Amino acid sequence: MTAFNQRSAAADARNFEAEPEAPAPARANDITHRLIPGGAHTYSKGDDQFPSNAPRYLERGEGAYVWDRDDRRYVDWTMGLRSMALGYGIKPVIEAAIEQMWKGSNFGRPSYIETEYAEALTNHLPAYAEMVKYGKNGSNVTTAAVKLARAYTGREYVALCKDHPFFSFDDWFIGTTQMDGGIPADGAKSSLTFPYGDLAAMQRLFDEHPQQIACVIMEAATSAHPPKGYLEGVRDLCTRNGTVFIIDEMITGFRWHAKGAQAYYGVEADLATFGKGMANGFSLAVLAGKREIMQLGGLDHDRPRVFLISTTHGAENHALAAALATLKIFQHEPVTERMWAAGGAMIEGLNGLAAEAGLAANIKAGGVPCSPTLTFLDRDGKVSMPLRTLFLQEMVERGVIINYLAPGYSHRDEHIDASLEAARAALGVCARALDSGIDRFLRGPVVKPVFRKFN
Repeated sequence: MTAFNQRSAAADARNFEAEPEAPAPARANDITHRLIPGGAHTYSKGDDQFPSNAPRYLERGEGAYVWDRDDRRYVDWTMGLRSMALGYGIKPVIEAAIEQMWKGSNFGRPSYIETEYAEALTNHLPAYAEMVKYGKNGSNVTTAAVKLARAYTGREYVALCKDHPFFSFDDWFIGTTQMDGGIPADGAKSSLTFPYGDLAAMQRLFDEHPQQIACVIMEAATSAHPPKGYLEGVRDLCTRNGTVFIIDEMITGFRWHAKGAQAYYGVEADLATFGKGMANGFSLAVLAGKREIMQLGGLDHDRPRVFLISTTHGAENHALAAALATLKIFQHEPVTERMWAAGGAMIEGLNGLAAEAGLAANIKAGGVPCSPTLTFLDRDGKVSMPLRTLFLQEMVERGVIINYLAPGYSHRDEHIDASLEAARAALGVCARALDSGIDRFLRGPVVKPVFRKFN
C-alpha cells in the first residue's frame, strides 16, 4: 500500500497563481440559472453549496486535479460527488467505454455485456447478491428496492433512517424532509423514521406497527462506525419480523471495502443498492439482492408481477463496459486501501494544523477514514456555516476544492501535501476571523444546507 506522508509541500508544489475571482454575477442575470433551475442538475453542485470564489464550471480532470474554464488547476476532494473513485481520466475505463461505443451503446434487445457484468458483480459481492437490476441513478434503485419489499411482504410501511442524508428523490423519502414542496400530503404517510444506532427505537417501531413494516432501509455507516452489535441487531429484528432489510451502499460500496460495507462489517442485507464509484463516473446504479425477492420483477414466478425498473438507458452498454473495467481495477489494485490511507492522512494533518492555529475545538476532521467528515463550530460550540464557508473560500483561493473529503485512488502524497499547505494558511485566516468577525472575511453568501424549506 502506498504510504502517505503529512509534510507540508513548498508553495511551488501547486500550480495555482491567480488573482481572486470577482463575485459571481447576480443569479437573476446568470444565463445558467435562467436555463437550469438551481443552476445545476444535482443540488450538491449548486452555487449555495460553494463559496463565491469557487469555480462556476469545471471543464476537465486528470487524476486528482480538475481545471476550470480559465484553465486554473485545483486539487479536487469532491471527486464528482464521490463517483470518481479511481480518479479522472483513467485510461482502461475510458478505453473500455469507447470500444463499446463503437460496437453500440443501446439495442432493441439485451447485449451480452449486461449478463457479463451481472455475472462479474454477483460473483464479486457477498452471497446475498444473487440477481441484479440496472438503473441510471441511486434514487431509482432505492425506490425499486422499496417497491420490491412491499410486493414481497404485502405490507405498506417503510422504516428509514432519519440520520442518513439522502435515499431518493421520490415521495416516500423526500416527503419526510423539509424540502417537501410538490409532494402530496399523503406522499410519505407510510414512511416511518428511526435514529441510527438505537436498536430500542427500532424495536418500538416494530411494536407499534406489528406485521406492517415492509422494509428497513439505511446505510451501514456514514460519519462513524456503527455501535457494536447494531447492524447485527437490525438484521435480527428484520428477520424475526419478516421485514426486508435494505442497505443503501451508494457511498459505502466500493469505498469501505471493494465488496461493500456489508463485507467490511460482516452483515448481509436482503437487498442492497450501489452507484457512486462503481463505474468511475459513468452513469450506473445497481439493485442487488436475494433471488426470492428480486425475481418478482421478472417472469419466472407465480406471484403478481412487479413493474420493477424499466428504463431505456438503464443498461447502457458503454457504462457497463466502464463498470466492468472499474471492477477489475478494484479487484487487482489496492484501491480501497489507498482511500483509507489518504483519508487518514488528511484527518490527522487537518486536526494537527487546526490545533496549531488554536482551532482544535472549532474545526475538526473525523469520521471513517475512507470517507472523512469536516465539522465547523463557533466559539459557543454551535455548528457554524459562516466558518465553513470561510474555510472553503480560503482553500479555493489556494487551489483546493474540499467541500467534503472523498479520497480516491488518484490521491497521492503531492495532493495531500498541497492540500495541507493550503489548509495551514486557510486555518490562519479562520483563527483571525473568529476573533474579529467572520463576516469581514467573507466574499459572498454563506453556504446553506441542501434540505431547507425556503431559499
